[in-house]
This record gives sequence, structure tokens and C-alpha cells, in this order.
Amino acid sequence: MDTSIFFFGNIKTTMNLFKKDPLQIIAFQTYGTKTHLYIKGRAIEDEAIDLTKRSLFSLLINTYKRFETDEIKHTKLRVTLADGRTFYTTTNKSGYYKISEDVEDLSSLINEEGWLHYEVKYEDEISGRIINHNNKFPGEMLIPKDNSEYGIISDIDDTILHTGVVSKFKWRLIVNTLFKRAERRSPLEGAADFYHKLHRGSDGEKANPVYYVSHSPWNLYRYLEVFLMKNTFPKGPILLRTLSNFFGKKSLDEKPQKQKEIIQLLEMYPEQQFILIGDSGEHDADIYIEIAEAFPNRIKAIYLRSVKHEARMLRIKGLFENYKTTPTLLVESSEQAEMHAREQGFIA
Repeated sequence: MDTSIFFFGNIKTTMNLFKKDPLQIIAFQTYGTKTHLYIKGRAIEDEAIDLTKRSLFSLLINTYKRFETDEIKHTKLRVTLADGRTFYTTTNKSGYYKISEDVEDLSSLINEEGWLHYEVKYEDEISGRIINHNNKFPGEMLIPKDNSEYGIISDIDDTILHTGVVSKFKWRLIVNTLFKRAERRSPLEGAADFYHKLHRGSDGEKANPVYYVSHSPWNLYRYLEVFLMKNTFPKGPILLRTLSNFFGKKSLDEKPQKQKEIIQLLEMYPEQQFILIGDSGEHDADIYIEIAEAFPNRIKAIYLRSVKHEARMLRIKGLFENYKTTPTLLVESSEQAEMHAREQGFIA
């Protein structure tokens, strides 16, 4: 069972969690190519998180449900594309599933923004269990359009969403996660408008792909999806990590999950250039510089939003002082980044 003891402890005795909840499948928005299908998601019980309730107790219950997930393990699923092609996969011990395989051309299945729609379902009946939505769960995979000029890879925490990750003992991060609904979370001013301009590119008519990466666990996927939608950010895959990776120890030479996700994107699209957007609060500067050095001429620019932490800002400024490989900019506001992007011809 995938449980966040760190936040909640064992509070099952306060909730009726022993009944057999209906089953659901959460299909994460992913990315692929015209000849490569890359699909991910998770099969879990539907804990019926009610986003309309606003009391403090309801917020705590909803947050608990996000982390206390009852996974449907070792279960066969079927994925069906709009043209009838079918693929099969099996969930792992944590309920996650993945399909990554070469396929015949998918061009005819994508819409004007590059999204391919599919359906995923439980292949077999599960004794005594109700499956929601008539066992039909929608999924989407992004295939960048041929006319895209570049991709945008953006961090989430304190880059577009106020989290308080640099607060002492990260108390603001914990408070924001536990006690604030996604639709009430504050986006950083001007970020959504700037991202739309990047999405539309140099002539305002492109469909440059946007990818959102975060150190947050997959348990917060729906939460972040609601935040991005409510604040009108461009639609794009949200790339997170498992709770086991979140709490587990890493070897000294192991790359952060966020860095692995970005490298996978660059390898998936070897002809695509990217703009990287992050903040100066954690390790974005180090990760982005290392990626720019490892993939010469692939990173068009690096934008880092300044955070209110003097020591970290001094470190980042020192890091960038003699760095000339890729255009980098520490910004106080989205307007500063937008001005630079326009000067560089990235946006109209």
C-alpha cells in the first residue's frame, strides 16, 4: 500500500476505508511520437475525493485520500486507440502501468494541438468490484506538431505555483499542500500568459509543446491538473515521481527524477530544441546547466525565477556569472522573461 506516513500517520480508524470502493484508472497525460506510443497511469480504488467541500476537516480528508491510495496490483488492462488498435499492459505492485513501444504511424489520430486520445479499461472482471464509468477511462498522449519551433519544460513548485519550498523547515509547503484546495492556490503573476505566448511561438500560431515537471509524487497529479486548468495554463503532460522515490535514499551518483524526465524528453525528440524554466530555490540551476552541457545546442534559453532566499540567490548568481554556453536569465517577474523571449524571437 502506498501510504504517506510522514503527513498523516495511521488514521484509518477515523474513516470508513475498509469498504470496497469502486475501481478507477487514472491515465496520466504523456508524450510520444508518430511512431512511438508512450502511455502511463495508475489503477486504484476511487476514494471519491469531493472537491466541492471546503471545511478544514474535508481538506484534510481529501489530502489523506490522495496519499492513502489502494492500488489495483498485477491486473491486466487494455488500451484502445481511436482507429481500433489495441494494446495490453499489466499493473505493477503499486498499481502503475506503462506502455512504451514502436507502432505504425499515428498521424491521423492527433488533433490540431497534437493530442492523441485513447481509452483504457480493465481487461477482466474483478470479482465483487464495481468499476466506475462503465469501465471506460479516457487518456491523452501529446505528439508535438511538425511546425513546433521548440518545447517548453517548466518546473512547477515556486516557478508557476507558490509553494513555500524555501521556507524554514518547509512549513509553508506542508501548509499549502494540506490546507489549500487546488483552485485556491495562487499562480505566480503573469506566468500563464507568458506560457501561452511561448506555446504560440514566434508568429503566435504555433503549437509548441509544454511539459510540466516536479519533485511532487504522482498522488498529487489530479491536484496539479486542476491547478493548471483553473489558472488557464497551456495543456501539457505533468511529470511527477512515485512516493517510493520521494522518500527513498538515493546513491550519490543518481540523478534526480526531474533530471531523468527532462533527459528522456530530449532523447525522445532528438531534433527538438527546448526552453527550460525553473526557480532559484532548489536545484533547478544545477540540473539545467548540467543538461545544457550534456546536450549542446539543444537548450535555447534557461529562465530562473528569483526566490526570497539570500544565500541561495548568491549561490545561483555565482553559478551563472561565468556561464556562457546557454542564454540564462534570473528574473523577478514573468514580464522580464517575456521581454527577453521577445528580443530573442521566441515569441511574437
